[in-house]
Amino acid sequence: MKKSIIIPFVVGSVFAVQAALAQSTATQSVNLTVSTVYKISTSGNPSALTVTTGTAGTDALTSVSDNSTTYSITQNFGNTVKITANLDAVLQAGYTLNLNMASTKGTSAGSVNISNATSGSALSVVTGINRGADAGQTISYTFAALASAGMLTSTTRTVTLTLTN
Repeated sequence: MKKSIIIPFVVGSVFAVQAALAQSTATQSVNLTVSTVYKISTSGNPSALTVTTGTAGTDALTSVSDNSTTYSITQNFGNTVKITANLDAVLQAGYTLNLNMASTKGTSAGSVNISNATSGSALSVVTGINRGADAGQTISYTFAALASAGMLTSTTRTVTLTLTN
C-alpha cells in the first residue's frame, strides 16, 4: 500500500515540474537598426597666424604655421567618404592659407591651398576614408603673404570641414 501512495505522488510531482517549466519562458521580437552616422569634430581653434618677417629683396614674406589642433571622425557609411574644406570668404590676392589634415583611415591630400575655396567650391583634403573612427588627427595651417600685397589688418576666416560622401 505504501507503494501505491508514493507512485501517484511522484507522478503528480513530475507533472507539476513540467507545468512550471512551460510557464517560465517568454519571447520578444527586437527590431535592430543602425543608421548612417557621419560625425566630425575639432579640438578648438588654431593660434593666430601673424606674418612678422621676411628676407630683404624677396617678395614672399616668411610664412607661419600652426599644428596645435586636431580633428576626429566617426563614420559607418562606406569607403567613399571624404573631408572637404572651405572658407566663409576668399582671401585677397597675395595672401595664401594652406591646410594639411593627417589621416590614418583615408588619404590626406597634403598641403591644400584653400585661399579661394568657398562653400560652392570646397576642396577635398582627405579622401577614401574607411568605415570606423579616426581620432586625434593633426590639422596644420600655413599662412603666407607677399610684401607686394601690403599689410593685412587682423581678419578672421571661418574654415568649414565637411565629412561627406
